[in-house]
Amino acid sequence: MKAARAAFDADKQHTIGEAVALVKANAKTKFDETIDIAVNLGVDPKYADQMVRGVCNLPSGTGRDVRVAVFARDAKAEEATAAGADIVGAEDLMEKIQGGFMDFDRVIATPDMMAVVGRLGKVLGPRGLMPNPKVGTVTPNVGEAVKSSKGGAVEFRVEKAGIIHAGVGKVSFTEDALVANVTAFLGALQKARPAGAKGTYVKNVTLSSTMGPGVTIDASQALAEAG
Repeated sequence: MKAARAAFDADKQHTIGEAVALVKANAKTKFDETIDIAVNLGVDPKYADQMVRGVCNLPSGTGRDVRVAVFARDAKAEEATAAGADIVGAEDLMEKIQGGFMDFDRVIATPDMMAVVGRLGKVLGPRGLMPNPKVGTVTPNVGEAVKSSKGGAVEFRVEKAGIIHAGVGKVSFTEDALVANVTAFLGALQKARPAGAKGTYVKNVTLSSTMGPGVTIDASQALAEAG
């Protein structure tokens, strides 16, 4: 880590491309590290009109296998299975989760299943897995939602301190692929700006690999690129 930090000026602000190149160059572990983005926002999420939440479809994918659980019945259950869902069910799936089954990364539900899913609020809520129409995980179009989740959809939600974290790819990705993902993520974040956000919305943007140091991105320039 010390050697990595010494390899660049930690106080300098970089373009998205420069930051990606530095992060990739300083990822020295033997495993394929995740590239993480951390964005410090000028919001206070304890106020409803300053909550930031959304979903971004990363053009280059996430580089990880996302296991998707779907609550649906009949034709919609068949649609979810055909789209690649890892587990599909209704009350049976609810009981399985209540029994401790948590082998999934995302939960999708058709609107008519929310009465069943709602009984899992205390289990799914704290883990950020509760389906929500705002991020497209409560939808009648379960097939599209499953394909999106499998293909590179990343949910984001601001934490209490006003920070958003997300994985935007792997070190093994090309620089162009990572730049495309970071740009898309910042664009989605801009579109999710809440009505109550005043002053500077995006204060700071940092990119890092799992075990590497953070590289600061010039927020104003990056947001201009993201549109």
